[in-house]
Amino acid sequence: MTNNYSQGTEGPGASHSEPDRSRGDEVVNRILSRDSRATALGANSTSSHTEYDGDQFDLEDRAALKRVAGLSTELEDITEVEYRSLRLEKVVLIGIWGEQSLIEAENSLRELAALAETAGAEVLDGLLQRRAHPDPATYLGKGKAQELRELVLACGADTVIADTELAPSQRRALEDVVKVKVVDRTAIILDIFAQHAKSREGKAQVELAQLEYLLPRLRGWGESMSRQAGGRAAGGEGIGSRGPGETKMELDRRKINTKMAKLRKQIIAMKPARETKRANRKRTQIPAVAIAGYTNAGKSSLLNRLTSAGVLVENALFATLDPTVRATLTPDNREYTLADTVGFVRNLPHQLVEAFRSTLEEIADSDLILHVVDASHPDPAAQISTVRDVIGEVGARDVLELIVFNKVDLADQTTIIALRTLEPDAIFVSSRTGEGIEELRLKVAELLPRPDIDVRVLVPYNRGDLVSRMHLNSRIAKLEYRDDGTYLEAAVRGDLAAELQDFIVD
Repeated sequence: MTNNYSQGTEGPGASHSEPDRSRGDEVVNRILSRDSRATALGANSTSSHTEYDGDQFDLEDRAALKRVAGLSTELEDITEVEYRSLRLEKVVLIGIWGEQSLIEAENSLRELAALAETAGAEVLDGLLQRRAHPDPATYLGKGKAQELRELVLACGADTVIADTELAPSQRRALEDVVKVKVVDRTAIILDIFAQHAKSREGKAQVELAQLEYLLPRLRGWGESMSRQAGGRAAGGEGIGSRGPGETKMELDRRKINTKMAKLRKQIIAMKPARETKRANRKRTQIPAVAIAGYTNAGKSSLLNRLTSAGVLVENALFATLDPTVRATLTPDNREYTLADTVGFVRNLPHQLVEAFRSTLEEIADSDLILHVVDASHPDPAAQISTVRDVIGEVGARDVLELIVFNKVDLADQTTIIALRTLEPDAIFVSSRTGEGIEELRLKVAELLPRPDIDVRVLVPYNRGDLVSRMHLNSRIAKLEYRDDGTYLEAAVRGDLAAELQDFIVD
């Protein structure tokens, strides 16, 4: 792997001193180092699966989705529709830093490298420029863009990935300079989602997000910019029937809008099934817990440890896209549900938040959010901030939150002390070793809504549904089977107490 770093000044194409070059080489070595990147993203935390993870048969299918070597991604081969299929192979990463610190820029570019590898690309090199704001024309300055062209030629890359969302004009201008395909962070995330989605709803949500991203980025070459026959001229009706018609690009844009409308209707049609399941849980008084957090923080591993769900666990970003809901019990035998949700990432594309809104409603409708954070990550505070921003976007800011630092087996004692200072009320666990899991169970039981209204009721035998619900989430002190019904003395939740009003006895 070649390593090249350039630290520019405010002016494009400015010269660099030898100390800057030396320091720059050290920085890019850290960013592109495979071991460093793996440790920073917690990639070593699932080096082996536990008995709680199940057989993990889906891993073989997931591996089959990796890119096939030898596919061409040169600019000349791209048509307007191929922006939906990235076909990455050998890539160079680019980023800028100025408003943020160098450490933050490093972590962001290191995360981009992990995203690219998850999408199936081979990361060859990186370029990081120091400037206050991106160049409005080519993202990098003019001189730096030429330097990027030389770097692409030197290492044989066929794609450049920018660590931000590029404007369509920026991407086109940069492609004109470097002469290879340029994609941005949003496109990479969308591509990973497209590879990993399995359910019908998940696939529809991803396709909708891809089309929303693609629509303003359609680009035509050659005949795609020419006019089609208008009016009835295509039917050979001749003079008097000809009109200006649409360009090929306008036709593509109309087809995309039509497809997006169809996908939105499909997603809306799928929503009632999810709402019905959620309504059933509410009607039976079962508390709901949602597991949320940054991607690759270990949410699925934690779900498996708590419920033996056996859901897919993989050393990759966005391994989980389709939510999984499992029922389990508190130590005092109260039932509740745990929902695994899609992971978040900094600069998560807005299109994805909107497309996955129906899925993320599991978080908004929960009684408690287990906010899972990777304790081994170099910047957990930034991860926490990112996740809380997305939680706010889906209307779940008022839901009770419990911070759970996972992967403590990979963090040293100094880091643990710093994290306790950052979040004093957090729970520290390891999904792989089981450390702290029992403490987490007890804390969840403590935070879940408790029955607090004492009732004495005689429930007729034809209302066995009420008795069943009392068994699920009530504290029953006395139970007797009498001639005219079931007599219970119990502490119940307010909504159930209201339904039991007609059966209260003195």
